[in-house]
Amino acid sequence: MTGRRLSPLLLAIFLAWHPASAGIERYGYEVVNAYPHDREAFTQGLFYRDGYLYESTGLRGHSSLRKVEIETGRVEKIRRLPDRFFGEGATYLDGRIYQLTWQSRIGFVYDTDFNIVGRFRYGTEGWGLTNDGNRLIMSDGSNKLYFMDPESFELLNTVEVTFNGMPVRNLNELQYIDGTIYANVWKRPYIVIIHPGSGEVTGVINLQGIIDPRDYDHRLDVLNGIAYDEENGRLFVTGKFWPLMFEIKLTNPPEDE
Repeated sequence: MTGRRLSPLLLAIFLAWHPASAGIERYGYEVVNAYPHDREAFTQGLFYRDGYLYESTGLRGHSSLRKVEIETGRVEKIRRLPDRFFGEGATYLDGRIYQLTWQSRIGFVYDTDFNIVGRFRYGTEGWGLTNDGNRLIMSDGSNKLYFMDPESFELLNTVEVTFNGMPVRNLNELQYIDGTIYANVWKRPYIVIIHPGSGEVTGVINLQGIIDPRDYDHRLDVLNGIAYDEENGRLFVTGKFWPLMFEIKLTNPPEDE
């Protein structure tokens, strides 16, 4: 990549000091519901399907694919990855579940019973994964999004994500929502909303403070995990080792934010 890079920290500062920046929409949040979430789940990927949340977890020796009951956080089904793999993003498309791994450059394809029905390779690290109904969309921790064919896994297109012309790096977990891509920014309490054609950030959700300090322990890690129930308009977020899964509604930020 060339040109100036906007780090997550600079993004936070930029948003704080330029709240009306270039027509970019800014959102706060309201917690609609808080559900139990497994503190042992190092959340890397999340999606909603047929009344359940599906979660990909990471760390070597602890990585898995899970089907989770929303209201209780109970794991209904689990498929563990071999210890050498570090699980990352996951998504569902046309009867198949796709799951990335971090540095192995190998992805897994499952049927809905979590049986492995295929593997695929990619040329970068694997971080986040979603789809637009036709293409897989992958992040690798840079400011790039990769669009792939879900059958051949051919790289179809690459888009660079920018915030007012500056690259936004550390794009992590992804979710395709209403024609846009929501992306966690690693190590920051923000979700950026991205136009999939231009790569421009069109909105930012500030989730700072969503975890009560009383819920912290020494392992609590960063915000990561976005799922969307399209039929009912429910948006879910969580984080690595978080004790709670939140259903949220977007709001306008305070005037003085």
